[in-house]
Amino acid sequence: MKKFENQLNQFDICLNEEQKMQFQKYFELLIEWNKVMNLTAITEREEVNEKHFVDSLAIAKDLDMNNVKQVIDIGTGAGFPGIPLKIAFPHLEIALLDSLQKRVKFLNEVIFKLQLKKICVFHGRAEDYARKEEHREKYDLCVSRAVANLASLSEYCIPYVKVDGKFVAYKSGMIDEEVEKSLRAIQILGGKVEKIEKFELPDSDIGRAFVYIKKVKNTSKKYPRKAGIPAKDPLL
Repeated sequence: MKKFENQLNQFDICLNEEQKMQFQKYFELLIEWNKVMNLTAITEREEVNEKHFVDSLAIAKDLDMNNVKQVIDIGTGAGFPGIPLKIAFPHLEIALLDSLQKRVKFLNEVIFKLQLKKICVFHGRAEDYARKEEHREKYDLCVSRAVANLASLSEYCIPYVKVDGKFVAYKSGMIDEEVEKSLRAIQILGGKVEKIEKFELPDSDIGRAFVYIKKVKNTSKKYPRKAGIPAKDPLL
């Protein structure tokens, strides 16, 4: 845990004993459930700390999470980055969205066992939930580590963000060409690339990038398009 704590200290995150125990329990549940379903290929404790927990929380180095309240994590998978953000910043109100029922069951178990409050899980596709009034343009921040090109990911995510809020895409370091190709899609959806932060995870050579997209106007009701279309036919 010492290396983990030192890595988080570089983001000015200092965990109390309860939070340390929550991360420990989260790791144990991840490994336990991973034996019967495919949650992660990363199972060594130090690697999980670094590539899942630290990676999820790296956003705090550039974004003051104290100024954020409502967050949605699209395509959360095993709960990254949403659950680490909730553990580290308990004031956040977080929605997790995933399309696989088995993962939703796992996430609800994590929330129950860690006794997390003001966090809920939704089962469904991003294109469908973005059309629901209770979710559309309701969030200060949308985050996603989902594997999709940025144009498609923007169509999934930007409709959830309120005007002046942000969508932050977690990406690998080699992102310039992908961002360039997605600029038109981002503009159509009411967003604007604010900045790209490239960095290496603390005490590692793992290159990462955050693409910060600010919501500058409401998203047209035409978007997102029906489920499956953003992936097959991105707004390039």
